[in-house]
Amino acid sequence: MRLSVILFRSGLFTSRLSSVPQGQAWKHCKFNLKPVRFSSSATLQMDLSGIYPPIATPFKNDETIDYDKLQENMAIWNKIAFRGYVVQGSNGEYVYLRDDERVELVRRVSEMAAPGKLIIAGAGCESTRDTTAMCRRMADAGAKAVLVVTPFFYKSLMNNDALVAHFTKVADESPVPVILYSVPGNTGIDLAPEVVIQLSTHPNIAGVKDSGGDISKIGYMVHKTKGNNFQVLAGSASFLLPAYTVGAVGGVLALANILGDHCCRLEELFKAGKMEEAKELQHRMIGPNLAVTKKFGVPGLKSAMEMLGYFGGPNRSPLLPISDTNKAALRKIITEEGFLT
Repeated sequence: MRLSVILFRSGLFTSRLSSVPQGQAWKHCKFNLKPVRFSSSATLQMDLSGIYPPIATPFKNDETIDYDKLQENMAIWNKIAFRGYVVQGSNGEYVYLRDDERVELVRRVSEMAAPGKLIIAGAGCESTRDTTAMCRRMADAGAKAVLVVTPFFYKSLMNNDALVAHFTKVADESPVPVILYSVPGNTGIDLAPEVVIQLSTHPNIAGVKDSGGDISKIGYMVHKTKGNNFQVLAGSASFLLPAYTVGAVGGVLALANILGDHCCRLEELFKAGKMEEAKELQHRMIGPNLAVTKKFGVPGLKSAMEMLGYFGGPNRSPLLPISDTNKAALRKIITEEGFLT
């Protein structure tokens, strides 16, 4: 008996029909794993191209989530040409939220988002069991895809075999497409291109968000996953244009929280072939992006949001607020590049 796997297009989805031997592996594992078996008869393959802000979570002074302020921010973001939103990415402080808070935040954003926006929910947990459960809960809350970070607490044991097994199990059981998430700056684990290439053949793994910034790696992954219905997203605005030039389809960018129009403009310039203008804008974006990522982090991002008309508000402990000295330095960086007067 053969199992027909139907991939269809309805707004976000691409149509394709293929036949696969039922109960057999889709791929030949390279890391001494058992053949992969898939539990679902149908999968969705979606177009991920575009710009996504990994939205910051607004908190009140008592550190509870401020949904009124979230609505105010969403009202501004909805007017920008974003493809969608990533909820509970690294900039959403998801590691400090309870599971019920994570799910409720996705549900609220799904309700507040403008029509046609793709909602991607961070569903990564340390255990495979909890991650698969979170994928189901996020789908029920309105997410159309899930972003799954590499487990990292036992990082010395998270070798290629362990990561392939983890992501395969998650993708087997997730009711929505899975996007791999490599963010070595936070996890200490850089998802190897060999792992990404192997996982790209799984019918329920739609792509990868790579925040490492190695353009040769991004280009290599694009090259080696051609034909697998797999897409690569840049994980930082600092290398968005270079990532586009080697085949990335978009970006999940912290900077898009505050300079969303400019991030989308860079995409437009690249697609229009206006490379000199795109290069000039990319250069201007690097300083502010480094300031709200590597230098000042989420407290800096929230401070910059306040400067540019959004609600940033406090962080959840143990993150400390940005100092006045650093706030002044951040304002200077953004002003010098012409994004703030």
